Amino acid sequence: MDEGRIEAIEALANQALYTGNNTWMLTATVLVFLMHLGFASLESGFVRKKNTVNILFKNCMIIAIGLLSYYACGFNLMYPGAESAGGFFGFAGFGLSLPEGAAGGIGYTEGAYSYYTDFIFQAMFAATCCTIVSGAVAERIKLESFLLFCVLFVTFSYPITGMWQWGGGWLAEMGFHDFAGSTLVHAVGGWGALAAIILLGARTGKYTEKGIKPIPGHSMPLAAVGVFLLWFGWFGFNGGSVLSGDPDGVSLVFVTTALAAAAGAIGAFIASYIMFKSYDLSMVLNGILGGLVGITAGADLMSPGIAIIIGFIAGVIIPFSVVFFDKLKLDDPVGATSVHLVCGIWGTLAVGIFGAKAGLGQLGIQLIGTLAIGAFTFIFSFGVMYLLKITMGIRVSEEDELIGLDLSEHDMSAYQEVEKLGNYSMAIK
Repeated sequence: MDEGRIEAIEALANQALYTGNNTWMLTATVLVFLMHLGFASLESGFVRKKNTVNILFKNCMIIAIGLLSYYACGFNLMYPGAESAGGFFGFAGFGLSLPEGAAGGIGYTEGAYSYYTDFIFQAMFAATCCTIVSGAVAERIKLESFLLFCVLFVTFSYPITGMWQWGGGWLAEMGFHDFAGSTLVHAVGGWGALAAIILLGARTGKYTEKGIKPIPGHSMPLAAVGVFLLWFGWFGFNGGSVLSGDPDGVSLVFVTTALAAAAGAIGAFIASYIMFKSYDLSMVLNGILGGLVGITAGADLMSPGIAIIIGFIAGVIIPFSVVFFDKLKLDDPVGATSVHLVCGIWGTLAVGIFGAKAGLGQLGIQLIGTLAIGAFTFIFSFGVMYLLKITMGIRVSEEDELIGLDLSEHDMSAYQEVEKLGNYSMAIK
């Protein structure tokens, strides 16, 4: 066989591999996009019916804000290029700059995926952060203030800390490991949520002199559907983070992701029954999510058995964390701070305890990364939310909260029995 024919066959094989890798990455992108439907369903189910339109509106706007702001400058803040390697900050310019020729395609990542695929996959991650905040501040935040917070959070805070690791910054140089974002996505959203609910305050009537008054959501079926959609989408969230269609890597991540979620459900089931003597569906649902968040940092490093341990511990954490935040009178209607912040921290530290990188040195590095990202995100979020609070205000009036945000902010309702503004007896349901 002559040399030219061999080169042609190799080129065809490389093109086929590139096509397969890129197709998987785009499929994973679609699965991550589907997670936004999961968040919308989960958050809608966990709030009262009078706030359903509001939470759905925010989820629609979050994905739009996330994509556009990440296009405008977030992508180039997070991936500024080799000249910013090992640093704290870099910026490669506004918008997208497709490299010429094969450099934007098969040559972009040595045949793993294209430049545009890289952008759209990462953009879906960016929008996820503010979705986490959305559920925590539900039922009492002003819509305009929340949307402005999202713009600033996704445009600046998320990509800057993301650059520290995924963009080749100082944490990457140190050896910090966060495979798919237990800290870089989930804990970042959790820190933003915590800052927001501290300044926002609890829903009216949640904490009384007689103790904590439960405010149940209006649709557990909708919440359950949301969790299953999120679990389904998480296969793209973690599986896509292999950054190729490598069959060994993707299949391992699928297994560790699924087992951690299942173990999270069991952990939350056992812990919540011991604590409350009841079979609490909301705890099990959040236990599944806690297991998913917990395994996300090390899904590529863990054996199936270790993934079960990590997920189970994350599930056990959930009811204890929910009670802890309630004792501090930090009102989180969907448990976002427990699921994404606390379990995100646990999953990141677990990389230094279990798996291929276990050891005191790695645990120390994981702790440094967790603290640094947490401090930056919390200070940024608290500062932005505080400025909004003293300027345009962040909380709706007590009257509007009583009526419900669907009617007071959108002049519409998700359900027929809440028909018009001013019908307090129906709107309060």
